[in-house]
Amino acid sequence: MNRKNFIARLTKGSLATVLGGTVLKSSAKDKVEEENLEQVGFNHIKKMETTTATTVLHKADTRGHANHGWLDSKHTFSFANYYNPERVHFGMLRVLNDDTVAPGRGFGTHPHDNMEIISIPLSGDLEHKDSMGTKAVIKEGEIQVMSAGTGVYHSEYNANKDKEVKFLQIWVFPNAKNVTPRYDQIKIGDLVKTNEFSQILSPNQEDQGVWIHQDAWFNMGQFDQDTETKYQFNRNGNGVYAFVLEGEIEIDGQKLSTRDGFGVWDTDAIDVKAQKGAKVLLMEVPMN
Repeated sequence: MNRKNFIARLTKGSLATVLGGTVLKSSAKDKVEEENLEQVGFNHIKKMETTTATTVLHKADTRGHANHGWLDSKHTFSFANYYNPERVHFGMLRVLNDDTVAPGRGFGTHPHDNMEIISIPLSGDLEHKDSMGTKAVIKEGEIQVMSAGTGVYHSEYNANKDKEVKFLQIWVFPNAKNVTPRYDQIKIGDLVKTNEFSQILSPNQEDQGVWIHQDAWFNMGQFDQDTETKYQFNRNGNGVYAFVLEGEIEIDGQKLSTRDGFGVWDTDAIDVKAQKGAKVLLMEVPMN
């Protein structure tokens, strides 16, 4: 089985699993082939080589799109039925989904393993339940992280019957496999200062924000005036993927608008010019 067919089949299976809330069955032959490809879970994508470059631009209207009625999802990277061989991942950043879920609807119980999963509500309330016994509601101004590790089942629903919930679903490859699954959730409203970038995620338990099993740092920037600032990378060999939530910004001369994505690597800092009203998420991750 060639890699493209494997990835296409695997990502299609992921969506079917999520929508149906069941684990897909495969033939004995398929299982052997997948074991030979070191499959570790339905969310696993075999590592692919990235091309040598300095920047990559993903305009908002070039993202993958799936509308299931109850779920309207925009995929920056290949996911489910959307497959683009040039958009499988950005370094260790595997998934960046911009999801809108209808009132009272959601994702049925489904499995993950060996993945760091981050949810950031942009509006509304997201209800979470998992096999670790966690029951929680994540609101705008909060961030949730789940280390799937050895394996976990969870569900996510719109907690409200009268309005949509909009949230970012982000997956990051971990730097250690088969860790003990864990869950964390904190408010980030008090951490995010205006007109600068504020850390909301890191690899260190003692640092500001939540932490994950990866040398990654996430920063949120909210700007109520025109601002020029510099973001210094935390680690050599990392890249930064900027995702514009609202408004317009400019990174190293590249102009970006709402929901545009822009990746930068082979450097140790970026210059950011943010217009009044802009809101942007910077995701710094290892590129190898």
